Amino acid sequence: MNRTADETDRLLRYSLVAVWLFTALASIAELDGQSRQVLAAAGIASPQWLVHGLIVGGAAADLAVGIALWRWPGRASYAAALALMLVMTLVATVLQPGLWLHPLGPLLKNIPIAALLWHLYRRAAS
Repeated sequence: MNRTADETDRLLRYSLVAVWLFTALASIAELDGQSRQVLAAAGIASPQWLVHGLIVGGAAADLAVGIALWRWPGRASYAAALALMLVMTLVATVLQPGLWLHPLGPLLKNIPIAALLWHLYRRAAS
């Protein structure tokens, strides 16, 4: 690998780290706001312990992946991030398929994220 490719991969990785870490923070910051609204729109509004657990659990998963991508870049981290993104995309698709048609593309954005993760996975040392 040449230096430019390494720098590009590092930039891609840090952009993904930012996505996961800030998503975790936003989920918790909006615990009683948008995070609950997303679940309520999917028909999950109670019991409160379940709603809270789903939000905090999702935020914890995002935080773990963000930290893994930051601290331990490599195939395992990229595969974990890709798996989490795919699972969350499938769950969101089942619960709220209309998100695929949302003007801001909350699910559609996962396609380039998957491509970035796949690129980094393939370039990482085994």
